Amino acid sequence: MIGVRPPSSQRPKSEGEKPFWISYADLMTALMILFLVVMIASLIMMTISVAKAEQGEKDRTKDIAQLCERLQIQARGLNRDIVVDCRDNRINFGEAGRFGYNGYKLGPEGQQALRQVVPLVIEAALSPEGKKWFKQVLIEGFTDTDGSYLYNLHLSLQRSEWVMCTMLDDRFSKSSGLSQEQKGQIRDLFLAGGVSFNNAKDSKEASRRVELRLQFYGLKDPASAVRPVSFTSTGAEKCLLS
Repeated sequence: MIGVRPPSSQRPKSEGEKPFWISYADLMTALMILFLVVMIASLIMMTISVAKAEQGEKDRTKDIAQLCERLQIQARGLNRDIVVDCRDNRINFGEAGRFGYNGYKLGPEGQQALRQVVPLVIEAALSPEGKKWFKQVLIEGFTDTDGSYLYNLHLSLQRSEWVMCTMLDDRFSKSSGLSQEQKGQIRDLFLAGGVSFNNAKDSKEASRRVELRLQFYGLKDPASAVRPVSFTSTGAEKCLLS
């Protein structure tokens, strides 16, 4: 009897016969999920960055306001002529800070106001808030509109220069009461600059004035970015204005 071969069991499909590539729809789904993950992560990082910048600006504004308000209270307690404007970050001296016609020297009241306010400004610059944000003090000498532009520009420069002279010239040391250390801080912190008849007041008399403009660093302007210039000492400081 011839033996009958039993039917062989069906072989499973080999691994090589299974499809290797995923379908196009699955590929697009995976890419879309990856894109969404990247977008969400980017949005989160951007939101955190914006929140940090906003908080940093709030802290900066708060520090500067506290510094200015403290300076305002101290100045008001010393001299009513000294007006600290915390909105525009300016210091003016009212009638005491006015110059005569074609003149560049302040009277005794203006000189006294300067002697009183300068140590307060230095103290503010050395405070914790000042060390973070205080950049410099710009001395601005204003003129009226009489005369030519260049004449008034020269006069405004003389006015701001004279204010600097009263603080640094050794011949004024006794009257200013400033120490050598304070004079060094003035060289680093104060800057004389003429502005001619910009920002004129209602009257010509009120326009002929001097103001101190307080300037502060921004969030992207670290204090270490600007370093004071060192000058070689050549003897006593002497103002060249007669």
